[in-house]
Amino acid sequence: MDSGTRILIVEDDLKIAALLKDYLLAAGYQVSHEANGRLALEQLRLSQPDLILLDLMLPEVDGISICREVRQFSQVPIIMLTARVEEVDRLLGLDTGADDYVCKPFSPREVVARVRVHLRRSMASLSAAGQSRFFIDKQQLRILVDAQPLNLTPVEFRLLSEFISHPERVFSRQQLLDFAHEDQRDINDRTVDTHIKNIRKKIQGRLPGNECLHSVYGVGYRFELP
Repeated sequence: MDSGTRILIVEDDLKIAALLKDYLLAAGYQVSHEANGRLALEQLRLSQPDLILLDLMLPEVDGISICREVRQFSQVPIIMLTARVEEVDRLLGLDTGADDYVCKPFSPREVVARVRVHLRRSMASLSAAGQSRFFIDKQQLRILVDAQPLNLTPVEFRLLSEFISHPERVFSRQQLLDFAHEDQRDINDRTVDTHIKNIRKKIQGRLPGNECLHSVYGVGYRFELP
């Protein structure tokens, strides 16, 4: 199990959230929790986990609205949680973008099993899509595109490595600044934009017509494997 895999639980029932968190931590995942729908959505606009467990009924913003909004900028796997069996037909009938659903009361072990399945599918899909195009050579601090190295600066290498390692995840400019300059010397948001522009140009030179780095309005950037 990759101990860096992050799960977000969005659930206003604190007992259920705590139970799920305990089981997921025991399974080796990093787990965070948010009980409020609006706050969860704000968090997701800034940084995406590897999978979301999303309750249907939440304060301020419901699960369906959150799911639809997230699908505007991310394909992170989403498993919906619902306490009412009659809601299942509604979930399946609506274009929510959810990947799966679980009815309460549920077995925590079943939820963990479903989490594993969806993470495995997600990772396999991303790996199959990009394994022949990008390779991170950590020993020589270089990135190969179709077996040919890109001419990257150290900062560009750190940024692109993070993007490639977490495709489809949206990174805020502040997160990218943290990756780029650990010493936090005199830098600002525009520094990130310049680095991204240079990385785009270098990828385009190797993969003409492939737009891998995408701007996410008001948030930051997302990397898609070609």
